Amino acid sequence: MGDLTDRELQVFELIGQGMKTGDIARTLNISTNTIEAHRRNIKHKLGLSSGSELARNATQWVIQNR
Repeated sequence: MGDLTDRELQVFELIGQGMKTGDIARTLNISTNTIEAHRRNIKHKLGLSSGSELARNATQWVIQNR
């Protein structure tokens, strides 16, 4: 996860905890558009092609890093 910014890592972790885009935006007090941009950037940096891949990887990461 070294390529992710601190904010991207925070979003990644919240995705892994099962939070939806709107919930993440409210939690971090930023817009849903910003969360969507973070999701796109994370997928690009991790070489993921879909939202379900992102969610699966994020969930696995959260479980491994508890």
